[in-house]
Amino acid sequence: MSQDKPHKLHRMLAPDSVALVGASTTPNVAGNDMVLELQVSRYAGTVYPVNPQYEEVEGWQCYPSLAELPEVPDLVVLGVSNRQLEAQVKMAIELGVGGLVIFGSVLLAVDHSGNPLRERIAAMAREAGMPIVGGNCMGFYNVDRWVRAFPFHRPYELQEGGVTLIAQSGSVLTALLWNDQKLRFNLAISPGQELVTTVADYMDYALDQPTTKVIALFLEAVRDPGAFVAALERAAKARIPVVVLKAGRTPMAAKLARSHSGAIAGNDAAYQALFERYGVISVKSLDEMAATALLLSSGRKPATGGLAAIFDSGGERELLVDLADTVGVPLAKIGDETTRVLTEYLDQGLEPINPLDAWGTGRNYQEIFEKCWQALMDDPDTGIGVFVADLTSGFYLHESFARICRRVQRRTDKPVAMLTNHIGTDSQDLACRTTAAGIPVLDGTRTGLLAIRHALDYRDFGNRPKLSFSAGLDPKIRKRWRDRLAKPDALTEAEGLSMLADYGVPTVPYGEASAIGDVLAVAESLGYPVVMKTAASGIEHKSDVGGVRINIEDEQELTEAYDDFRERLGDEVIIAPMARVDVELALGIVVDEQFGPIVMVASGGIFIEILKDRQMRLAPVDERVAQEMIDQLAIAPVLDGVRGRPALDKAAVAKAIVSLSSLAQDLGDLFTELDINPLAVSPAGCMA
Repeated sequence: MSQDKPHKLHRMLAPDSVALVGASTTPNVAGNDMVLELQVSRYAGTVYPVNPQYEEVEGWQCYPSLAELPEVPDLVVLGVSNRQLEAQVKMAIELGVGGLVIFGSVLLAVDHSGNPLRERIAAMAREAGMPIVGGNCMGFYNVDRWVRAFPFHRPYELQEGGVTLIAQSGSVLTALLWNDQKLRFNLAISPGQELVTTVADYMDYALDQPTTKVIALFLEAVRDPGAFVAALERAAKARIPVVVLKAGRTPMAAKLARSHSGAIAGNDAAYQALFERYGVISVKSLDEMAATALLLSSGRKPATGGLAAIFDSGGERELLVDLADTVGVPLAKIGDETTRVLTEYLDQGLEPINPLDAWGTGRNYQEIFEKCWQALMDDPDTGIGVFVADLTSGFYLHESFARICRRVQRRTDKPVAMLTNHIGTDSQDLACRTTAAGIPVLDGTRTGLLAIRHALDYRDFGNRPKLSFSAGLDPKIRKRWRDRLAKPDALTEAEGLSMLADYGVPTVPYGEASAIGDVLAVAESLGYPVVMKTAASGIEHKSDVGGVRINIEDEQELTEAYDDFRERLGDEVIIAPMARVDVELALGIVVDEQFGPIVMVASGGIFIEILKDRQMRLAPVDERVAQEMIDQLAIAPVLDGVRGRPALDKAAVAKAIVSLSSLAQDLGDLFTELDINPLAVSPAGCMA
């Protein structure tokens, strides 16, 4: 946003004046805590406590009502009961305040109005264009402006930083905001019910702030999918990493998310496909979120290459090597010059390798560690470096390690971090000082390595080429299938195969028949052996009802099979030749109600449900992305050829995925799911 047109949330989140409605002198209640929060926060604006019961609160003059303030405040914080909310919101709107924070649940035990209180307040605010943090929220901290609109008081000073934290859980917000002093924030928001202002709006505001280095989200659900996607796209273009901890991934957790926040948790596969498209970093725990946000907020991006690490312990080096392999962190392959420098300085018997155990006799250790650490960081294949030590504040050895890190960090533009192997290591003071010097201290080997992997993945996302597509389908073909899908009756299998073929997905030749003479003629034209399937309408899974016969060798066997089908399932059948199948895959489209069509490739046949070996991406995809999807399947080594088996035609599968994604983009708004199972794959191609 330009200076002439501030962001729509500016007055609310960066106010020059704040009114605290419901201010109180009673200790340990929201009305008193929200006053104390602004007193301790170094806020430079004007504060107006509002409560007709008091003349002053905590030394500030108190006013009877919003209408009697000497000016219209930018922000109004409502620390009042639900019964008083509606009147206070109406008054704020009439005055033209810049935004509200509502701590309360916005629910009435008895509400005789036609609409619930929550809906009435949301409607009023939307009509007036007034943003609201909440209801049922913890408010926000804007550390850039030293604003605290919070219902609980913790008397400590925050340090400015680059992490924007938006958490759809107040407990998650305070867990990170109050307990890890290494994490430094510019903005922390508890959106609550998101009556009118959503996570996407806060992300958009954060992306306007020059202090934002990384956005961390704790998500139960997305209430404005279009705006959320736009915010992710904007973050990707600005190269601002977004780290997301998505709750509600399992069916039970999704059910809890609905009851907890009134939001419907989206399909996790859809979220993961969305995150992959925009380079969002998906994490699975608060520790992983905190470590990743801390590392990425340092401002340095990994260079080409892998991880270099230095230790004062051989055993902990082995632990890191094992865990790096488990979580997928590549180790830098150091060159001859680096090896020469390490050999020159290391004590006798220590190997000049990466990761490096540099502790020998302890004699002259400071020079040894500094020279070796510098050599590792200077190596062309080092993308990021980590100095591993179980820090203890005040211990001379660890203080000197941190000092060496600071020196080396000044002589490189690559990220340099320190890592403790145990989250409970006594490292708070030394860790805070080291982090403040630009060297993040990551707690816990596995958690720290996950953060490093995410940093490397985000680097690789930034280097990905743009999607590349060929010319689209003939508009007449697209219109024909849109017209057909708009009709209420389901596609027959033959129609489905025809539609796939029109979009370029290879399909098996087939014929339809509804009498024994036609059945035999079709089989003769195709050539034995053949497959016969029922074409009766309304049967989704033909094999479940005995509606598939494979490897039919001759006319007699076909006649017997058709008589059985006709008696049980009806006259109509579809016949196809037995295709060569070296491996069965499955392709599919799932149309998510929030984010649109998603293309899937998976291990096929019955294994699609049993093994759940699948990759999903938002449509459209190009051949590069399709190839990545195939390579990330657990079955990928089989496609490449194992134990003397020939390599299968992955390029043909990739082209089929691209073709299917074009179909999804053109027609996905007209159906919910499409399955190709199996997709027969051989060395000579693939076939639906």
